[in-house]
Amino acid sequence: MIMLKFLSFLFLFSIFFRVSVFAQDTAQNSPFTFSGYVDAYGAYYTDSVGINNFQKFPTVSPRSQQIGLNIAMLTAKYSADKVRGVITLQYGDIPKSSWSSTYNFIQEANAGVRITDGLWLDGGFFRSHIGCEGLLPKENITSSIAIPTYYEPYYEAGFKLSYAATQKLALSLFLLNGYNLFEDNNTEKSGGMLAGYTFNDNTSLTYANYFGNDAPEGDSISKFKFFNNLFLNYKINKFRIVSEIDFCVQENSNLTNVYESASLWCGLFTLGYQAAKKIDVYCRGEIYDDPNGILSGVFLN
Repeated sequence: MIMLKFLSFLFLFSIFFRVSVFAQDTAQNSPFTFSGYVDAYGAYYTDSVGINNFQKFPTVSPRSQQIGLNIAMLTAKYSADKVRGVITLQYGDIPKSSWSSTYNFIQEANAGVRITDGLWLDGGFFRSHIGCEGLLPKENITSSIAIPTYYEPYYEAGFKLSYAATQKLALSLFLLNGYNLFEDNNTEKSGGMLAGYTFNDNTSLTYANYFGNDAPEGDSISKFKFFNNLFLNYKINKFRIVSEIDFCVQENSNLTNVYESASLWCGLFTLGYQAAKKIDVYCRGEIYDDPNGILSGVFLN
């Protein structure tokens, strides 16, 4: 029996401890910056699938009942008036569980030139421009990744045209190989955009999208996908709120009629509270509805 509606509710109990180390070195007046980051963890899951196996929806702290290395990474950046570039190498359970198998050690590697004031053209491998949760544990309120984030792209390859329109408005256009792809799986190229507006130091709103046909080369049925992401960051006093909603439509993907389009939607709401100087408390609610398995696939019941 095929489940047409995937993941209406999930309960997961986890206990984490985390040790993070960050270091950075910048020589005075040098365009080069070097930095490193190490994140170790220990985790216990009530839905454990056994020692040395990845849990369901694995990304951050993906192994149960053991001490592990989430990520160890080194970054080198070059930033000058008209030229810039960055390369980040990585190793650990996060890249093993969720990254490209072909370029598993490369988190990002790109270079760019400034066309005019505020306008840059960059090309290479990038981290995804979609989603409210970051790849690294230090970037998020929570100690785990939400299921909507798990099915969003983590990385991308192509060109990015970015423009700082004002101090509050940032715009970007993307020409990409595909959805969550470094290497393209067909001859068609995909696109995307991002628009972020910062209202003040406490509030920002970001919209991002992706569109393209990701059907494998030789497939006669197009799978043109239009993915939309909207998220809000809000902070007041000791509280922080991150809220997101995704909506995606893909043609020729309905399970009951292959020539009809199908859609998915998902969302999350995260509330964080700084209880003490070094103690944060958080809760997160999420929902993921992909009845035709556009991104989640279908599962046997």
